[in-house]
Amino acid sequence: MSSLSFLDRERSVAGPGYSRWLVPPAALAIHLCIGQVYALSVFKRPLVARFETSETAIAIVFSIAIVMLGLSAAFGGKWMERNGPRKAMFVSAVCFSSGLLIGSLGISTGQLWLLYLGYGFVGGIGLGIGYISPVSTLIKWFPDRPGLATGMAIMGFGGGAFIASALSARLLSGYTSLPADQPPTDALVPAFVTLGLAYLVFMMFGVFTVRVPPEGWKPAGWTPKEAGTDKMMTTANVSADNALRTRQFWFLWVVLFCNVTAGIGILEQAAPMIRDFFPDDVTPATAAGFVGLLSLFNMAGRFVWSSTSDYIGRKPTYMIYLGVGAVLFFFLATAGNTSVPVFVLLACVIISFYGGGFATVPAYLKDMFGTFQVGAIHGRLLTAWSAAGVAGPLIVNVITENQRESGVTGAAAYRPSLLVMVGLLGLGFLANCWCDQWRTSTTRQLPTPIPRPFSRNRPLSAVAAGSAQPRRHRKDSDESPELDAGCPDGHGAADEGRAVRLAFAWAFVGIPLTFGVFETAKKAAALFTG
Repeated sequence: MSSLSFLDRERSVAGPGYSRWLVPPAALAIHLCIGQVYALSVFKRPLVARFETSETAIAIVFSIAIVMLGLSAAFGGKWMERNGPRKAMFVSAVCFSSGLLIGSLGISTGQLWLLYLGYGFVGGIGLGIGYISPVSTLIKWFPDRPGLATGMAIMGFGGGAFIASALSARLLSGYTSLPADQPPTDALVPAFVTLGLAYLVFMMFGVFTVRVPPEGWKPAGWTPKEAGTDKMMTTANVSADNALRTRQFWFLWVVLFCNVTAGIGILEQAAPMIRDFFPDDVTPATAAGFVGLLSLFNMAGRFVWSSTSDYIGRKPTYMIYLGVGAVLFFFLATAGNTSVPVFVLLACVIISFYGGGFATVPAYLKDMFGTFQVGAIHGRLLTAWSAAGVAGPLIVNVITENQRESGVTGAAAYRPSLLVMVGLLGLGFLANCWCDQWRTSTTRQLPTPIPRPFSRNRPLSAVAAGSAQPRRHRKDSDESPELDAGCPDGHGAADEGRAVRLAFAWAFVGIPLTFGVFETAKKAAALFTG
């Protein structure tokens, strides 16, 4: 459709003067919205009452969404690389918003299957495409700081959860006319519609802001490392299909699976776990504060640890996640019940490793396989997340329940499952150590795709990153006039218009993020005030 031609990859190539620092807020505009999936529990109680069903039946909505996230990320990655981030972000926005609207129709008509179809299936596709859409673009704009770039974006997925949690609670209380002791079932439909429309507008900001760098672009003053100077970095451009044939891809799959399984096992049980560890000291309000604190560390870890990996390397960073994490899990199992501060400190650092693992892995993949189809490779690696989302809660819940049936209670009931996590992290540590053992022999023989002539009907991703001929900018491009002045990488004497654009972009995503942090910090304060 000609009316949607502005979504084509060739129409989203940055013009001279475009600042690469506009890309992280564009990515955040997507991730801050799709992170709402982790706040779906806010609606659980009123949904159970509306459909007159069990909590398990409502939890299936979340399960479908996470499964579709993994599947759409895995199978949609190559499509995203072919069509570019702008079209992928647009599809994500439409699917995620439509999922909420279809879900509201199901709530209005009392059809639970429509909620499954809408939020779970359609919305889940939006989650997966949206999660991977900015990754390869950020890495290409920030080859000098890939960990920082992906960390800024992916922290939005964690931040989006507590923004949505606070916003959803306010929408439910604002729209309901029922007494406070009743579930606000009458507020569900307007809340879902409001979120669906608001997220569509917010995500469209990312769609219209994102750009891809011109062929051959690199940051001013940055020189790529020469071949052989870093044994963990490849000079090849490996396709997604070829990456799956390498052993290091599957080692990284195991690394991510183990790290996520351990972290999500704690996240899923956070509130009941701290109350079981300290039944006489922790109230429901305190437990809620603990969950809020974990959310903050989850988000902060995504940015701090991934940025740190730019300096110490991806492999050493994962050694910290897995090696130090295993030690912390051991202390949590054996000494976590000594005091509330000790338990909270151990859990918060563990969850920061969990979040950091998500944000660091795209840069790890870039080091391993190059930038050509790193988004597609990342999408396929996220199947480890789907598997861990099942394994982590299953390990903790099944083992703990068996312990209770045997008469073991309190912290002791969790000890075996926490020690299982120690073993899993140890396995992940070994897989990380083996990541480069066969790396050279498995990647150096993989061919770099041959450049093909560019045409409107042949998108950029038909050629390898860095191997295409320079592209001429179309005169009918939709690049804004203010982007045509200044230095190419946005680090020189920027004109006033570009400075305003940058300030607006960061304020657009920074204000809601600040709101979410403030609301979550108030909730976390209950952990210390009782």
